[in-house]
Amino acid sequence: MAKRKREIADRTKPVKAVKSGKEATASTPKSKVQIEPPASRSKEAAVNDKAGANSKATAIAPANAPAGEAADITTVQIVTGSYERVLHGFAAAIPQALITGQDDGAEQDVPKVGFSDTFLFNAHTSAIRCLALTPPTDESSKVILATGSTDERINLYTLSTAPPAPSKSNPQLPTLHGTSISENSKNKELGALLHHSSSITGLYFPSRSKLLSSSEDSTITITRTRDWAPLSTIKAPIPKAQGRPSGDTAAPGEVPAGVNDFAVHPSNKLMVSVGKGEKCMRLWNLITGNKAGVLQFSREILASVGEGRFGSGEGRKVVWDVEGEELAVAFERGVVVFSLDMKPKAKILPAPRTKIHQMRYLPSDSHPGILLVSTEDGRIMFYDTNSTSEPAESDDKEDDIPQSNLVAAIGGPAAGFSGRVKDFDLLRISDTSFLIISGSSDGTVRLWSLRTDELKAPASSEQGAGFTAEQVGRLIGTYTTGTRITCLKSFIMTGTPDAEEEEEEIPTAEHESSSEDSE
Repeated sequence: MAKRKREIADRTKPVKAVKSGKEATASTPKSKVQIEPPASRSKEAAVNDKAGANSKATAIAPANAPAGEAADITTVQIVTGSYERVLHGFAAAIPQALITGQDDGAEQDVPKVGFSDTFLFNAHTSAIRCLALTPPTDESSKVILATGSTDERINLYTLSTAPPAPSKSNPQLPTLHGTSISENSKNKELGALLHHSSSITGLYFPSRSKLLSSSEDSTITITRTRDWAPLSTIKAPIPKAQGRPSGDTAAPGEVPAGVNDFAVHPSNKLMVSVGKGEKCMRLWNLITGNKAGVLQFSREILASVGEGRFGSGEGRKVVWDVEGEELAVAFERGVVVFSLDMKPKAKILPAPRTKIHQMRYLPSDSHPGILLVSTEDGRIMFYDTNSTSEPAESDDKEDDIPQSNLVAAIGGPAAGFSGRVKDFDLLRISDTSFLIISGSSDGTVRLWSLRTDELKAPASSEQGAGFTAEQVGRLIGTYTTGTRITCLKSFIMTGTPDAEEEEEEIPTAEHESSSEDSE
């Protein structure tokens, strides 16, 4: 009998051990894809989490990077909008060796860009068309993000510029697609503005105190960020019908109207806008809020960029250079550069002919006048507006606008990328190094490092024509969002990790929405 009791006791021992192991496993927290807000946070932060705006922009070092190299990593926050109404934010931790190009070691020792999702949610009820960020300053560790959509709303968020330092207490959370997810309680939703009655077409922060927004209702509103009250509304005239058929750009029986784009002079005293159905650009005095002048596009200007008899002749994009000495107006398939006296200085015609989506000036002191243009065939082309070539004798005699020389290109069929570049952004890392972030309609975000010494003028104009242009830059990272990107913005996270600072009071915009609804 005693022998039988000992056998029963021996059998029960491993069963108890297994049970205790399960209890220990259950007591250990498991990593989840969805991040729940900590219990110590306020109710307001939990409400913001439900809205999807509470996310964290982290500086995660690459897995193969030593711990001592964390200080040599540049963290960039990238925000994209899409046709699917999704606002997607992710942080890219870029090793300094990739930017400077000093990674000549073995392939297994080459550092890689580490990506981390910060937020992903449906911000609007329809497609997101434009984004805007306040210029970062050393006085504040937050930037304001404004998003515009075809649902007539402008949503406002605050994003932190301080990435937390990697620590064992706050590990990376694994996900099914391999990209870590992190959260920041300082990223919050402020509210929405309902100043316009049609689709939002443009947003811009000239400073941290003002927001300019344009819409298809032919108005440009100036909003004060202190209390989100509209200070002034600039009304552009609705063009008269000139026998144009109403089709893709207007409803039957109506006239195409609305502001396509606007650009503020670096002095913040002058603004230029282009609109639908108008073969002109309008100048506005921002001090008085009144019209300063109208510049009609002549037949010679329109013919030089391929806007013939059946073309709309309207400007699609407009941008000032860094010094405010020249202005570039983009049409459907060409660009005309105007000097400060509003006379045509040069023209840009990509070869082969393709549609233009975005253009920006390179903020370089050593290479002024470099204009970057993104196209339908996946290229980002570098044009020197100060270096031109006279048109050929076989061209139209009325076309006397010189052609800007093509210096170099990034991407395109020559590099194996053919998807349209819908938008791109430029970040200045140093005086000679730049980071180009491009967003394609197929949902791919590519990071390119560029050094200014690579921008050399071609020996002849034929050498840099078409797809034969010299490829510059270096592809250092690729991220797939899974959505059709329409707009993109980014900024360098220069804040101190986990810095203790007083909470900056930024008023919400809920009262603006309620006031508009009551009216």
